[in-house]
Amino acid sequence: MSTVATVGPRATAGGFDLARALKEAGLAAFVAFVLFVPLAGFKLVGQEGQLALEYRPHWVLIGTAAVFVGHLAINFIRAMRGPSQRARGEAGAMARFFTVHARWFGLAAALLAFLLPFTPLGNRYVVDVATTVLIYVMLGWGLNIVVGLAGLLDLGYVAFYAVGAYSYALFAQWFGLGFWEALPIAGVLAAIAGILLGFPVLRLRGDYLAIVTLGFGEIIRVVLLNWYDVTNGPDGISGIPRPTFFGLEFKRYSPDGMTFSQFFGIEYSSLHRVIFLYYLILILALITNWFVLRIRRLPIGRAWEALREDEIACKALGINPTNTKLTAFALGAMFGGFAGSFFATRQGFISPESFTFIESATILAIVVLGGMGSQIGVALAALVIVVLPELGREFEQFRMLLFGAAMVGIMVWRPRGLLAFREPTVRLHGRGQGEEAPR
Repeated sequence: MSTVATVGPRATAGGFDLARALKEAGLAAFVAFVLFVPLAGFKLVGQEGQLALEYRPHWVLIGTAAVFVGHLAINFIRAMRGPSQRARGEAGAMARFFTVHARWFGLAAALLAFLLPFTPLGNRYVVDVATTVLIYVMLGWGLNIVVGLAGLLDLGYVAFYAVGAYSYALFAQWFGLGFWEALPIAGVLAAIAGILLGFPVLRLRGDYLAIVTLGFGEIIRVVLLNWYDVTNGPDGISGIPRPTFFGLEFKRYSPDGMTFSQFFGIEYSSLHRVIFLYYLILILALITNWFVLRIRRLPIGRAWEALREDEIACKALGINPTNTKLTAFALGAMFGGFAGSFFATRQGFISPESFTFIESATILAIVVLGGMGSQIGVALAALVIVVLPELGREFEQFRMLLFGAAMVGIMVWRPRGLLAFREPTVRLHGRGQGEEAPR
């Protein structure tokens, strides 16, 4: 007995199911309406010394309608794109293209970054934001060693960031060291902290490793908060020395000698120090990138990737997982310490409130959104995560709401990261000759 398929309100497989799409869009709009009523429907305003509630039903209706139309459009686009296999193939091809040509994209991005302060967009605000982006790029590349290459989930990376910042601040106050003298010390102390974290977690993996690293980050923050005699507790450390350009200070006048503007015979401007700090973190970030790209092609870098793929097979190959994990923690922490040292000299003031768990979550989000193991993907993700909230400043209280919606959108369309395609470090061709894949 044969069965004849009837054509009802639903379209054929692979087509656009209007009834189902309307139902899902209506459900999403209802949930959005419930959320928008307390978030956007009311606003506290001051009236003659008192607080009053301002009702804004039009914001609720606009937001609900936007969710309904957007959900409907997403379903329609998905239906028109065809099978998911083809969509994944297109996304994989795009990621592969960026990965294979990563060197040229990196050179173009580095050239653009060097020229940024001299372009029409190079005002103080843009340079400041770009400096913040580069700090997170450097932190993301450091954490990428631990999470992306070695496959070790670290939720306490902000601890090494804090160790580097406080190391520079304390050595500058106690021993009068400048930025360049204290920078390697901050990196070494952060690396030691990474080794101290690595030893207790050698047998842990997955969620258990994440919980322990999260606890380590909180321990460092609590120590900084309560060890008042050393860290000044919640009051923080102020008056941190600024870096100099070969001994030239970025001041209008200096009793100790010649200033930067006097030496070069130019008019003093506070923008000089901002641009110098920008180039300083740019150089540090490029050195970090060069180091990571080089070390991942060495035996230790290949051992990290082997550990990430299969720890049991890694042991069978004769690789020592203990040393491999410790080197990943130490080197990743070292770059976090370098970034923390720069953060301290840029701000001139640090406190435990600058090193909370949200910083670790942000850095981990950069690595995951960028595509674990992808250097250029981490840079793109840092740009997205830092710039999106800045673009949303005009939306006042909706700023973080829009930021969260953008993050959800990225995870929906690119669940494995912006550049999730990973080339193997070494390929075997012909008679066993190895060839390094581009990154």
